[in-house]
Amino acid sequence: MEITKEILANHIEKAKQGDQSSFNFLLHHFWSDIYNYQLKRNQNENDAEDITIQTFSKAFDKINSFDKKYQFKTWLTTISKNIHIDLIRRNKKSINTATSEDQEAEAYKIVDNNPTPEDNIITEQNLAKLLEDIKQLKPKYQEVIHLRFFKELSYREISEHLNEPMSNIKVKLLRAKKILAEIINKSE
Repeated sequence: MEITKEILANHIEKAKQGDQSSFNFLLHHFWSDIYNYQLKRNQNENDAEDITIQTFSKAFDKINSFDKKYQFKTWLTTISKNIHIDLIRRNKKSINTATSEDQEAEAYKIVDNNPTPEDNIITEQNLAKLLEDIKQLKPKYQEVIHLRFFKELSYREISEHLNEPMSNIKVKLLRAKKILAEIINKSE
């Protein structure tokens, strides 16, 4: 779906103000572009997905630095490219973006009080069926869903449990809920 410049600018502005639905919109709209870009660069689905998560995590942390005279997709792609370059330089198998205490504090300000459409679909499902659908997710997504919805851990607790920045946890959870909602919708 093609979006207009006005709609995109509106969502970016709302995201700068901490609006969770605008973060969701940006993540869902640009996920495939960034994921496919990384898949072409490194030919590994898991690395491409991890770098894409890191990209959105960093972009959401730095959303206030986005200059509207540039294309948002280009800005995301540049962040993604730099993360990949850093990964190559560090030559690590595990991809984690370091975040400062200020960035972590800023991430806590993004409040998700309203259930998303994905949340509503998830809660309406029969538990046995839901567990069956969750098993179709990749293990890293199963884990964040389990920790958030079954163990009812906060973002901070999940972050500490998985030893990952909270912004990564938020992006993984957004992605996991979207994929899970798609699985549920297909199986109905």
